[in-house]
Order: sequence, then C-alpha cells, then structure tokens
Amino acid sequence: MEAPKQEEVYHPPMDQLHGIEYCIDANPSWVESIILGFQHYILALGTAVMIPSFLVPLMGGTDGDKVRVVQILLFVEGINTLFQTLFGTRLPTVMGGSYAFMVPIISIIHDSKLASIEDPHLRFVKTMRAVQGAMIAASSIQIILGFSQLWAICSRFFSPLGMVPVIALSGFGLFNRGFPVVGHCVETGIPMLILFVAFSQYLKNFNARQLPILERFALLISTTIIWAYAHLLTTSGTYKLRSELTQYNCRTDKSNLISSAPWMKIPYPFEWGFPTFDVGHAFGMMAAVLVSLIESTGAYTAASRLASATPPPPHVLSRGVGWQGIGILLNGLFGTLTGSSVSVENVGLLGSTRVGSRRVIQISAGFMIFFSMLGKFGAFFASIPFPIFAAMYCVLFGLVASVGLSFLQFTNMNSMRSLFITGVSLFLGLSIPEYFREFTSKALHGPAHTKARWFNDFLNTIFFSSSTVAFIVAVFLDNTLDYKNSSKDRGMPWWTKFRTFNGDTRNEEFYTLPFNLHRFFPPS
Repeated sequence: MEAPKQEEVYHPPMDQLHGIEYCIDANPSWVESIILGFQHYILALGTAVMIPSFLVPLMGGTDGDKVRVVQILLFVEGINTLFQTLFGTRLPTVMGGSYAFMVPIISIIHDSKLASIEDPHLRFVKTMRAVQGAMIAASSIQIILGFSQLWAICSRFFSPLGMVPVIALSGFGLFNRGFPVVGHCVETGIPMLILFVAFSQYLKNFNARQLPILERFALLISTTIIWAYAHLLTTSGTYKLRSELTQYNCRTDKSNLISSAPWMKIPYPFEWGFPTFDVGHAFGMMAAVLVSLIESTGAYTAASRLASATPPPPHVLSRGVGWQGIGILLNGLFGTLTGSSVSVENVGLLGSTRVGSRRVIQISAGFMIFFSMLGKFGAFFASIPFPIFAAMYCVLFGLVASVGLSFLQFTNMNSMRSLFITGVSLFLGLSIPEYFREFTSKALHGPAHTKARWFNDFLNTIFFSSSTVAFIVAVFLDNTLDYKNSSKDRGMPWWTKFRTFNGDTRNEEFYTLPFNLHRFFPPS
C-alpha cells in the first residue's frame, strides 16, 4: 500500500479562520445585515432577562421592577456594544450582562442592613443603590488596567498554549446554562436544539436567491417555530396541571413582562436614586470585575478567530478592557444590576452564521437601544421561554470552546510539557468551580466563609469562574515550567508577530480606530 502524502495527513496552521463568508470589515447587504443584527439582539435577550429574573425577586422587587431592570440593561448593553465596536477592540462582540457579578450581588442582597428592611420596595431600591455604588467603585479596576496599558503588559505573558484553556472554558465552563436548563422543559428545549442543528448544519446548503437562508438565519427561524409551538402548548392547557416550576419554564405567559412593561420610557442615570458606597461591597465587586476582564480576554480572542481576523495585539486588547471598564461604570450609573462582559453566545453565533461583520453587531446594538425604550415591544420578544435560549447555548458555547481548542494547532502537542499544562488547567478549570457550586448549594454559602465578608466574596467570585481558574493555572504553569527552552512548544514563533500593532500589516486593517482617531492615540 502506498504511503499517504504529507499534505494528506498534515493540516498547516492558519493565521485566519477560513470558511467565514464575511470577515470583520466585510458587510452583507443592508437587508441581510439588519436581519442578522436582529438575530443577535434576540440571542442577547436570554442573559438580559435571566439575570434580573433571578435577582430582582430576591431584592423584594415586583414584576414592574424586573421589566424596568431588563430594559435598562438592554439599553446600556447597546451603548457598550457601540463603544466597544467603535473605540474598543473594534471586534464584532456584543457586550452583555455577566454572571461573574452574581456572587457579590447576592452577598449585597443578604447584607443584614439591607435584608432587615421590611418594606419590599424600599429594600429593592436600597439594595439597587448599594449594588450601583459597588459597581461604580469597582469599574475603576478595568479603566486603570486598560487605559494605562497595564493589561497590555500583562498580556505579553500569554501564549497560544496558555490561552487554549481560557478560551475553551469560556464555552465549556458554562455547561450548567445549557442542557440542565433545557431539561426544565424538554417539550420545547429538545425540539429547539434539534431544529437549530438541522437548519444550521444539515440544511446549510439550501439557498434562496444564492443566499444560504437556513444556515444564515437558523436561530431566528427555529426560535420562531418553537416559540409558536410553545404558545400553542400554553393556550391548549397542556401545562395547567403541571408544577409551578414547569409552568414558569414552559409557558409563554408566565414571565409577566408584557403586562408589566410601559409603552415607552427612556432609561436615564440614577433612576433608582443616588448610589450608596460601602468599602466591603466594593472589594467583593472588584473580584467580579477581574473575572469579567479575564473571561472577556478569552472571548475577544475567540471573536477575532470567528471574524477571520488576526489575534488582537496587546495594545488593542488593553484598549478594549478600558472601554469595558467604562461600560461597567455605565452599568453602575444606570442601575442594570450586573456588569458587562463579552456575550459568549453572540461570539458563537458569528461562527454559526459564518458572518463576522462589525456592522451587523452595531445594528444589533441599535435594536437593543430601540426596543429598550419601546417597552411593550421589547417585552414581547423577551418573553421567549428560557429553555429555548438554553438549547441555542448548547450549540454556541460548544462552538466557542472548540475555537479555543483550535489554538493547539500552533503548539507542539507531542510535548509532555504541553500535554501537562493543557490537561491540568482544563481539568482544574472545570473541577474547582464545580466544587464551589456544590458546596454552596449544600451549605448556602461559599467555601470561603470567614467573618470578613469582602474576603469571602472575593475568593468565592474568583473560583466560581472556570475561565479564571484555567487562566491562573495555565498562565502560571506556562511561564514557570521549563520556560526558557519551550518557546516553540508554546507557539511563540507564530504568536510573536501579533504582540505589537505594527508586527503584522493586517492589524491596521482590522483594529485601527475610526475617524482618524489613531493620530491622537497612536498604537504601541
């Protein structure tokens, strides 16, 4: 038997991902861009509704308060997305709400000074102001690290090998938001998962006027079909005798968003009153800001890959972190009840649609701002049951995780050093947060449980994040274990040319600031 040729068994590493229909600075037609932008908006609704739906009732808020928080969050998300795509990294990333802030926010909710307030509405408002104050203070971390270029200096210690677990676990680490939520309503969740995969993968070659309509708009089409199916099940009385939890997850009329939403209201800063400041609350929130920084660093790198761009240089990455800090400051000023980070699910949608256009994401930001002001219309779309969103996450989080694994092509995986760092950081990145979650669910407090509440919040927040744990382990091992003789194994010969803005001519095309602003803020 003839030996296979070298090109038949070897796939050369590629700086940019091939197969993307529209890269970062290429644009589909305006009609297609608007529909794709609306699709990103629909996907962003999942997190924007889930976080307030969980936190607002704990604070004593009503359905009206929940709707208002959702609207404000979407409004600020739209502004932050525009800032990030125009002046930050300039990558096609939606800046959404972050689960990294849940631990310190829940700690503030359970603060004895606030929890003892008997009037529910007053407790909600006082708690909201405390969260706002902590977020405003903590946002300074990212603003300083970003605009001072300190994060650019730190990022010079990153390598393809060290970034693999960080990017991979920005997807894999969110497994508890996938099928466990689908299982809350299998009648709609599983059909949504099957339909989304069928349209986006198996029927992707179906064209209408030379447009792969099922692949490009798979999320929008499958969501519409399953949402209509869920409404049919609701109106037919299928869930009347089911448990309250099942009804909440399956019915299309249990969120009370539409009935509680105003027809039109424009969000504005300090809507809940002037923020209150507490040093302990601020320290706990700073941990969440650091976590969102690390998670977003991985997501930015994944987005660059799925937008068929080169990896963002340290200067660009740091610039994006600075603007992300501005975004968290806006979260605090407006009262969104959570901070900002890159929406991982929307990064995954870039790959699913094979459209990495910056314009599409900017259009989605316009939809966020527009529908956040038109309350009833926005609430209508936001009433999609959570298991439908979770079914999308099963695909999109996995896609982002695989982008992280694809960076292994630039490393030497025949090296025991590379195998050790990759395996240990991936395993601990999944195992340690799972331990923290299990401990918390049983003991009703995190493993860090001392009299210093701020210290508890700081540690528990850090180790609840898979990406953050993987980042700590991978970067430490990669920079201490046989460091001097491992440059090639780490993938540094490929990575080096992207460590400076002028190291690759494509950087100027992808990351230069608009309106000739680069003349005033020259790249380093």
